[in-house]
Order: sequence, then structure tokens, then C-alpha cells
Amino acid sequence: MKYYPTIGLEVHAELKTRTKMFCDSLNDPDEKHPNVNVCPVCLGHPGTLPVANKKAVESVIKIGLALGGMPNTECRFDRKNYFYPDLPKAYQISQSGKPIISGGILRNVKINHIHLEEDAGKLVHDDASGGTLVDFNRASVPLMELVTEPDIHTAEEAVAFMKDLQLILRYLDVSDADLERGQMRADANISVSATDKLGTRAEVKNLNSFRSVFQAINYEIKRQTEILEKGETVYQETRGWDEAKQKTTSQRSKEEAQDYRYFPEPDLPPFTTDIFDIEKLRDELPELPAPRVARFQKEYALESAQAELLVGEPALAEFFEDAVSELRADAPNASASTLYNYLTSDLRGLMNEAGISFGYIKIKPEHLAHLASLVDGGKIMSRQAKDMLAKMFDTGLDPEDIMKSENIGISDEGEIEAVVLAVIAENKAAVDDYKKGKTASLQFLIGKAMGILNGRARPDMLKEIFEKNL
Repeated sequence: MKYYPTIGLEVHAELKTRTKMFCDSLNDPDEKHPNVNVCPVCLGHPGTLPVANKKAVESVIKIGLALGGMPNTECRFDRKNYFYPDLPKAYQISQSGKPIISGGILRNVKINHIHLEEDAGKLVHDDASGGTLVDFNRASVPLMELVTEPDIHTAEEAVAFMKDLQLILRYLDVSDADLERGQMRADANISVSATDKLGTRAEVKNLNSFRSVFQAINYEIKRQTEILEKGETVYQETRGWDEAKQKTTSQRSKEEAQDYRYFPEPDLPPFTTDIFDIEKLRDELPELPAPRVARFQKEYALESAQAELLVGEPALAEFFEDAVSELRADAPNASASTLYNYLTSDLRGLMNEAGISFGYIKIKPEHLAHLASLVDGGKIMSRQAKDMLAKMFDTGLDPEDIMKSENIGISDEGEIEAVVLAVIAENKAAVDDYKKGKTASLQFLIGKAMGILNGRARPDMLKEIFEKNL
């Protein structure tokens, strides 16, 4: 019998705001000291009152608009009641009945809604004492939750959806969405059925890497399929992913909404999205990844994979566009391929070796454009360009300044021909062999000339001048 998996995702992403969701404690993911960015409000002290972060609400509206969703006019916050050591109030301020965004679509996966809530703290297991400590720096950080419809059917589709969403969040500049730092994570609801009716789902919680999303979904599909093939029953439950054992493990029976005893948050009034200029926010959306990939292919004659590589890192795409603009200022029809190659291969290699990002490199986009122009114009060879790029990386100098100071490159054909004639005069045996039809002798002569010129002439130019004089 054939079984069909169905998957829905609940994706959480911490938002980039100056302060937390309901207080003025700093939202600083880089804080290394525990329990520094805390206050009576986010620690849940009795008598404190939360105040909603307007910037966080605006960020969720932008996400919804980018995904084709609709802001709901009437919204409210709700209390989600449960006890866990990293939840200081013993409840979480979330949204249940009236979220900020309804609808939307990404990669043909329909989005049910997007809501806003506060994050919990972080448990830190202390190996020395064998105990567990709680760091509340993350408590009440603004957390977006996006809930999809059960439109996903493979682990590959789930990972692709999350990668596209991560990139959109970064383009909108509302979240760094770094899974390694806990800024983005997912719960996967997975069911298997032999019919078009949905099976009983298991929810795998807190998947914090693309790899764990992929592996947990595939494991759960296999586990449920084997249960059904035995004629047994799949039970609804919450499961966790055990990275060491590469399997999901049962945690508790699945809670329903009533188990959380949701009720409207009494300390926060309902609000309306009409306080925002929705059309202005829509107009201010940046160019999103998918249309940018299409434009890069058309405008710069790039392959699909090349465009996706650039667009996949916003800073890389910006550097490329700035450099191409400089390149085409003097030569409107200049190809972007040479520039692309030096940017994505050689320059990225230097950056990775130094461990720095685009915000810290000395090379400017116009410098890389000038280097590509020198290569395409035949003024320097590829080997020279690589060496020159390393010097540019260290000094921040323009390649043309390096050429002048170090006498790199030869544009005077007369100088090259003088060297060719001297090599011919000094290597009679090789010249005679060439005239007898031994073409390898020509490469020997070219090599001699390259040595005298210290690599400052193109082999094709030398070959042409040798053939003319021989």
C-alpha cells in the first residue's frame, strides 16, 4: 500500500527591534552575560504592565505584505497558559483568535496566518554542577510565528520553504533569522495516510537547523509508515528530535488549544492595524529575492545558479550590482561574467580566509570593476589579476594604482616585439625546430619571452607576434 505524507510548518523568527516585545529592556542577541537585559516586566514581577512594541507589529505587517497576506483590521493579544522553567510569568503573551496577518503564499505553500508573541528564556545545562540554569535575556524578545497550511509533502519542500522565508526576512531587514543562534526555528506537524484524508499528526518541536528539519521529517514519515503497515495506530503527540540518536522521541501527548486555556490578555487592549499606513509600507517593500533573481538573469546574462548565489546573500548582491554599474559606466555593453568570477571565487576566498564580511573589506566595488576591465581589455592576465586582487585586499588600493607603482602589464606592443626578436635571435635551435614543423618549440619560445617580461604580456599576444616574425 502506498502512503502519502502531509506536512505543515510553524516557523518562529526573532525580530530585530531595539527593545523587547512588552518592555524597554534591550533586545540584544549578542549579549554574552546572562540576565543582563531584564526588568520587572519581562521577569513577570507582580503588578507590572506590558506595553506592546509598535515596531515589532510593523515588522510582522511587512512580512505579511511581502508574502501576499492581508493585515487584519482588528487584532488582540492572548494569554497562552503553561508552566515551564524558562517562562517567568507562567504564561506567554501570544495571539490566538485575532492574529496580525491572514493568508499569503510562498513556494505554492499557503499560509494560514502570521502572529506575534514573546519568546521564552533559555535553559543552560551546567555540566560542572549537573544542574540547569536559566538566562532570561531572551525572555519577551519579539517572536514572529508563521503557520502554514498542510501543503508540504516532502522534507525537501519543507527545507526549501524555510530557506526562502529566511532570505525574505533578511531582505526585509526584520530578522537575521540565524538558525545557529536560535533566531529561527520550526515545529513540523507530520502525518501519513493511505488516502486523501489526513492522518493523525505528530508535532516535532524546536527544529533549529535545516538539516534537523530534513532528517526529523524523513524519520517521522518512516516511523509512521511502519506503524500503519503493521496495522497499528499512530497517536497524536508532541515529539522531539534527538540529534545524537538521529530519531524523534515522544515527549508528551499533543495539547489542544483548550489545554493552554487561552483568553484575551487583560493588560493589553485590542488594537487595529489601521494605525499604520499599509499602502505606504507596501510601496516601501524592497525588491524581494525571487524577482531579483529573475532580473539578474535578464539584466546581467547570468545563469540561474549564478543569480541565486548572489541573491542568496544580500550584501554580496549589493556589491555585485555596484561593481557592474561602475563597469558599465565606461563600457555599457561590458560582460559581467569576469567580474562575477573574481567576486564569487577569488574575493570570497580572501574574505573567508580572513574571516571578514563585506562590511569590513577594504576593496570597493569600483576597484573590482576596474580589475575586471583590465582583464577583459587584455592589459593584465588572469594570474596577474589574482596577485593584484590580493594586494588590493590588503591595501584598499585601486588596481590601476598598483599597476603604475609596480610596473605591471604592458600596453606597448613595440616593447613586446623587441623581446620577441631578442628571444628568436638567442634560440636558433628552437627556431629551426619550429620551421621544421615542431610546434612545441613555439611554446618554448613563448615561455622564454614570458620569463623576460615577468608575465606582463598575454600568451595569445606573444604567440601572434612570434608567428609574424617567424
